[in-house]
Amino acid sequence: MSTTRAAPSSRRPAPERGRPGADDRRMTWRDRLYRFDMRYMPYLMIAPFFLLFIVFGLFPLVFNGVVALRNYRLDDPTLPYWAGGDNFSRLVGDEDFWNALYNTFGIFLLSSVPQLLLALVVAALLNRKLRAQTWWRVGVLLPYVTPIVASTMVFSVFFSRDFGMANWVLGLFGLGGPDDPIDWRADKLHAWIAVATMVNWKWIGYNALLYLAAMQSIPRDVYEAAAIDGAGPWKQLWRITVPMIQPVVLFTVILSTIGGLQLFTEPMLFDLNAQAATGGPNGEWQTIAQLVYKVGWKDLNLGYAAAMSWALFLIILIVAGINYLVTNRLSGGRR
Repeated sequence: MSTTRAAPSSRRPAPERGRPGADDRRMTWRDRLYRFDMRYMPYLMIAPFFLLFIVFGLFPLVFNGVVALRNYRLDDPTLPYWAGGDNFSRLVGDEDFWNALYNTFGIFLLSSVPQLLLALVVAALLNRKLRAQTWWRVGVLLPYVTPIVASTMVFSVFFSRDFGMANWVLGLFGLGGPDDPIDWRADKLHAWIAVATMVNWKWIGYNALLYLAAMQSIPRDVYEAAAIDGAGPWKQLWRITVPMIQPVVLFTVILSTIGGLQLFTEPMLFDLNAQAATGGPNGEWQTIAQLVYKVGWKDLNLGYAAAMSWALFLIILIVAGINYLVTNRLSGGRR
């Protein structure tokens, strides 16, 4: 007797549904980690910066403001606790403060303006096809990486009255000489020029490399078209290069402004009696930062020094605001 076998079914039995296994639990854990990563990780990455800013930036600023409202003298702790606005009102009639402010802006103008103009010229030269380009770029950066104390001490000897090389070089052109040397520490203008030279020597190369990095992004076709139209290198620099690297130029202007208003090390070490922090016999080149140091740690009047530092902070804010308005105007009012 013959038997008939049923053909095997091609359909496979469906898997039974049960509790979620280890794979399902692993996927759930990964989903949670992914959600946490997307939602909170950006804040955790920037949190160290804000923590450091609060500890080393915001807290000292607020504490300094509190000290500015107090009669805080290290040599006389019996003074009344609160001074209110007396420390700030005292600044209005303080001749030393206005002299330091005058010196600060004078040195700032003699340093920042030539510094940025020369940096543009140096960057334009480095942007050309030169042999050993890397060595030239490293060379202009060497003053920036040189320790500021070492370079300032060298310049202090360079501008010496009796045996300084500056007077020797000027004597070759008939300006001064052995019989009538220039005393760089006896006159405001000469002292400003000496201190500004130190600042320019250090920062020209740094700003030049910033400009050079921006110039590298300008297409060569623009310069070739300008050359065909008859524009020389000088006209190309001011008509093409400077407008196209305008954001970097404005950044360096703001940076040099803030740094120039906080100038301390160069004028401090230029003084033969640096510990006095007077900026010369009659304060010929004393800056606000020097005066804050002198009042706080030489005269031991921390309350008045804090008021001076807050005044300097407000001056920097005003200058930064002016720079913002200039930036907004140059960009067509789009910011």
